[in-house]
Amino acid sequence: MRHGKKVNHLGRTDSHRKAMLANMATSLIKHKRITTTLAKAKALRTYVEPLITKSKNDTTHSRRTVFAYLKDKDAVSILFREISEKVASRPGGYTRIIKLENRLGDNAEMAFIELVDYNEIYGKTAQTEKKSTRRRGSAKKKATATTESKEAKATKAGDDLTIVEGIGPKIAEVLAAAGIATYAELAKTDAEKVKEILTEAGSNFNTADPTTWAEQAQLAADGKFEELEKLKAELDGGKKVDE
Repeated sequence: MRHGKKVNHLGRTDSHRKAMLANMATSLIKHKRITTTLAKAKALRTYVEPLITKSKNDTTHSRRTVFAYLKDKDAVSILFREISEKVASRPGGYTRIIKLENRLGDNAEMAFIELVDYNEIYGKTAQTEKKSTRRRGSAKKKATATTESKEAKATKAGDDLTIVEGIGPKIAEVLAAAGIATYAELAKTDAEKVKEILTEAGSNFNTADPTTWAEQAQLAADGKFEELEKLKAELDGGKKVDE
């Protein structure tokens, strides 16, 4: 019985599984995004994120430890020289998994896994920080990181876009990740631009019709919620009803 055992063996032996995850982690580091099955993507996330955290401390010991997992010199160099500087201010959560349509043939659940800081659509690229190899004086760094995290949280705060007819929680997350987090920002964004953002997010959002979102968002931004409710009553899922 497998009670309490949370490791997904992926139908492989231990050596085969480790070799496969090492190859996938190397591809992710080099290409920043790969497509695979959902089960493999989840297993890869728990495999590669500790290695990215390890790369923040650029020492000989850290490089040898990461090389023992990846077994690829180029991937180790990219990880320590490039990626570690990108994620210097990020306290974990370096990867994102987005589900895709099931694979034809065996109907397997597919997904792509990517490094968060290399996607310019879902979020702004994190600022690159110059790392120091000194082992002392870390208290000052921690204080700076805490201040930055507080500022980031304050920046992420926005309006409740789900008040707009046709926008659900998932679509609101996609828009917020693309930099549209307030009523005013949505009101200024062209419907074609919104449609492009939703198309990039995946086929699950293709049925959404953003033609009336800007008008609704403008009413919400002006505080005219009674007029917004009247407009929403005339709409059908965010779409105008043809008389």
